[in-house]
Amino acid sequence: MGKKFARSRAEHVAVVRLDGQIGAASMGRHGITTDTLEPVLKKAFDTDRLRAVVVVINSPGGSPAQSEYIAERIRQLSAEKGVPVLAFCEDVAASGGYWVACAADEIFAANTSIVGSIGVVSSGFGCSELLGRFGVQRRLYATGDNKARLDTFLPENPEDVEWIKGLQAQLHEAFIAWVRQRRGKKLTGSDGELFNGDVWVGRRAAELGLVDGIGVMRSVVAERYPDAEIVNVEAPRPLIARLVGDQVSVSGLAESVTSGMVAAFDRAQPVRTAFLHRD
Repeated sequence: MGKKFARSRAEHVAVVRLDGQIGAASMGRHGITTDTLEPVLKKAFDTDRLRAVVVVINSPGGSPAQSEYIAERIRQLSAEKGVPVLAFCEDVAASGGYWVACAADEIFAANTSIVGSIGVVSSGFGCSELLGRFGVQRRLYATGDNKARLDTFLPENPEDVEWIKGLQAQLHEAFIAWVRQRRGKKLTGSDGELFNGDVWVGRRAAELGLVDGIGVMRSVVAERYPDAEIVNVEAPRPLIARLVGDQVSVSGLAESVTSGMVAAFDRAQPVRTAFLHRD
């Protein structure tokens, strides 16, 4: 009875995991968005006798907007509750994943973690001659001279390439400004070294000031908060998953229903711009 009472009075460190690509879910993958993460973050910051919130990140990045929204929400809740946030980079905390890590008051990485990729990437396909080989005509109707920029089935237009590069430059500047804001004088590398989209393993990332130290979550938490209990905070499982015991993938069911809409959306956006690390 006494042990149960002691545990109920113990201080807590809430742990939130961010695994996967940031942004809307794609086929076979679960995306990390502000909508999916909001109840988890709220629950973590509402934990009783909270000493700190830990964000464990294993993400190559993804949507620039979602990366910013998630990071901003973490900062808001940290300020409201007066609780520090520690980020731990696992396998990868790159691009948008590193943007989110910068929301923490301190960032840690393992010796073997991949960290960085402060840059922007856009990708698409050029199939302007493909349809003609099969006798298929491309019919595209649009209002506005720039509505069909970088269309997959049109020849590449140099003006469109300059446009996408300008868009990337603006996003890159925003990324750099955020890293400078959060890391400040801790950064030791030159701009050319830090902001060229490269990645580093944990030890080198620490030398460059991108992370504060080398360490894994449980070891650092045990040293910082020896009397605190770790509380893992997860999103509640949907009802159907609870009923079938996770034998059926809820995301798989949803994806099979919406695959046609997703495909149509992808066709309408031949070039995607993202804070996403590419190997």
